[in-house]
Amino acid sequence: MIPYGRQEITQADIEAVVDVLRSDFLTQGPVVPRFERELARRCGAAHALAVNSATSALHIACLALGLGTGDILWTSPITFLASANCALYCGAQVDFVDIDPRTYNMSAQALEAKLEKAAREGRLPKVVVPVHLAGQACDMRAIHALSQRYGFRIIEDASHAIGGRYLGQPVGSCSFSDITVFSFHPVKIITTAEGGVALTNSPELARKLDLLRSHGMTRDPALMSHAPDGPWYYQQVALGFNYRMTELQAALGLSQLERLERYVSRRHELAAQYERELAGLPITLPWQHPDTYSAFHLYVVRLQRERIRASHKEVFEALREHGIGVNVHYIPVHTQPWYAAMGFRPGDYPEAERYYREAISLPMYPTLGEAELVRVCTALREAVCA
Repeated sequence: MIPYGRQEITQADIEAVVDVLRSDFLTQGPVVPRFERELARRCGAAHALAVNSATSALHIACLALGLGTGDILWTSPITFLASANCALYCGAQVDFVDIDPRTYNMSAQALEAKLEKAAREGRLPKVVVPVHLAGQACDMRAIHALSQRYGFRIIEDASHAIGGRYLGQPVGSCSFSDITVFSFHPVKIITTAEGGVALTNSPELARKLDLLRSHGMTRDPALMSHAPDGPWYYQQVALGFNYRMTELQAALGLSQLERLERYVSRRHELAAQYERELAGLPITLPWQHPDTYSAFHLYVVRLQRERIRASHKEVFEALREHGIGVNVHYIPVHTQPWYAAMGFRPGDYPEAERYYREAISLPMYPTLGEAELVRVCTALREAVCA
């Protein structure tokens, strides 16, 4: 089976992890801070706080921005569940903004229209979470301009987008957001096995994120209610969580970071080859906005259903039968039973639902070979042209 995504683990990665295993620290040692500094340097951000998953990063990002009961978070319906669930963890409400039909990201036009209506009704969001689907950045300049007008905070869910660029700057610079989140799950651009990070340019947000990822506990006398009892002393000054990243994960991440540019470049080569091989088929290939340089975490095609005899499910199953591990990213969040129970209904976000009926993610990872890619394209050609 050719999977839709796959990590590459090299001998250098293994040696980096083994070095930590032989060291004095498996957790809370010097490697996590080194990983954080390198991430911040590469992204052009002031601070990076590594955690055990991007879900954890989204959760504490919301808390750091003060999201809570009575507040509302808006995000895209085409995303992984965590982009919305992070609001529920904080006791807040969730709503969605429909997607752009070309990029499949949150539509800045739909966002503006929804904000105008919400302002009249007194139901503006406190936080908006644009999701950089497949590695292509959202229209962050427009979204940031709207945040200045309507007063919401921005968390970029860039789980797919490390190594990408927007307006010539690295995704993660937080030039148009308060916090940016990356994922290091095995199928992402680089991996720490499991893991994530929150980046920010705000010292105050960095301090809050740091407390929240480690039980709300501090050894910093400046944050304590009174002078420490001794050098052993710590205080809990917030209600936090055990969301720390281990030294093993950070060592793997540091090793993988050395190959980040090569990985993203290879993904662009594969995307260009897909475009050549699939030209002329009754499918819509990924469109790239000129302001962006995608990390190409995913390669999503859309079936032109009116030109294809087979159904979405039949095309998907035909590819699986040929040993092609395609996937669908994603089922619209608002159609999930948990969200349907909140009152969301089919038809609420028509562009997202139309996308779901047509989208298939083809294999995309740096070690995908030319012969394997041709095999994928041949199987897809047979499925849509039958």
